[in-house]
Amino acid sequence: MVQRTTRHAAARIEQLIRELVDVPLPVGLTAWDGSEEGPEQGPRVLLRNRRALRHLLWQPGELGLARAFVSGDLDVRGDLTEALRRCWAVARAQDRGPLRLRGRHWGRLARAALRLGALGPRPPVPPGEARPSGRLHSRGRDRSVIAHHYDAGNAFYELLLDPQMAYSCGYFTAPDDDLEQAQDAKLDLICRKLALQPGMRLLDVGCGWGSLVLYAARRHGVRATAVTLSAEQADYLRRCAAELGLQEQVQVLHQDYRAIGGEPFDAVASVEMGEHVGADNYPRYAATLHRMLRPGGRLLIQQMSRAGNAPGGGAFIESYIAPDMTMVPIGSTLDLLESAGLEVRDVEAMREHYVRTVRAWLAALQENWSAAVALMGEQQARVWWLYLAGGALAFEENRMGVHQVVAVRPDATGASGMALGDRAALPGRGVPA
Repeated sequence: MVQRTTRHAAARIEQLIRELVDVPLPVGLTAWDGSEEGPEQGPRVLLRNRRALRHLLWQPGELGLARAFVSGDLDVRGDLTEALRRCWAVARAQDRGPLRLRGRHWGRLARAALRLGALGPRPPVPPGEARPSGRLHSRGRDRSVIAHHYDAGNAFYELLLDPQMAYSCGYFTAPDDDLEQAQDAKLDLICRKLALQPGMRLLDVGCGWGSLVLYAARRHGVRATAVTLSAEQADYLRRCAAELGLQEQVQVLHQDYRAIGGEPFDAVASVEMGEHVGADNYPRYAATLHRMLRPGGRLLIQQMSRAGNAPGGGAFIESYIAPDMTMVPIGSTLDLLESAGLEVRDVEAMREHYVRTVRAWLAALQENWSAAVALMGEQQARVWWLYLAGGALAFEENRMGVHQVVAVRPDATGASGMALGDRAALPGRGVPA
């Protein structure tokens, strides 16, 4: 069957959006025929071909839009974060959740698609979409999921991150701090909250590229054990420790957190790793942290939080970035830690710090765009563009949070090992503005 084509496609699309969800276009729209609708100022969505609509026909909602964007069939001219901000503002004003099409909508959609010449077979799914297999949070599946995100290549992360390769929320203590200063301040803050002293033994569960253990070994003279499920991270950290002459102080274990054993440590840290263990496994994760901490020792967890729907972050995050991730309200995390026998002593919200951190990563990606495309291909670079633009906005609008939690393992008498009035050696809150 020969599909009819049309001029003024943007007007037809704008009309269809009003019929389906009864909202005006929050951003400008340019269709493949050059026609335009929507606001003239600000970001503009470009539908480069009819296939952009076909992604949405086959997969309505967030995932269809993400596939269209990642494939390049849908593009954005101007500030992508601002485009997303405007769309979220419209959704909030209309009190709308995820797009759900009813029976009468499908008829309208099919007729419009026919007039626009957008009917056709399902477009190819971009190759960067994760398809984990096996039992949820089995060791094999967790290994493959971690590899999907963290083994993307150290060279790419070096384009994005600060020199210490800290892939977690920084800590901005002054309005003009840059990312390197913020990550250095974050590592210093963690070490002070843990009250690290020379000769102490530190365990870092989910160590990333080792920024914390290297910092703690150099600045505080500790002996550190780092655990990661990522082969690329483990190799990178071993090389860095050797180059810095810290191979005797820093031990790197490439293994699952559930395999950690041996004598308890003086201090334990786990920075933005708890989101990956899953709701059903979190009690075991918390029990592991308790078991590996000596009585009177301190634990620091830095963890993202999310209330309400989409604990995994939404269809795009769950499909392209971090499959099987679970984020819960901070209160739920505190309950789980206390149920494991830990005593929570301090909680610090750092949400605004993550806005600035992710914006810095996004700026680095945009500055190094050609190098990123050369390393990973354009589609995967577009995944990260969308991820970082949306992530900064999620923290800005309080749809996601992040906290540092200090806890202790009391001894058999209930003593915490902390002095009266000791609030975990906190230096004072940062200034993220």
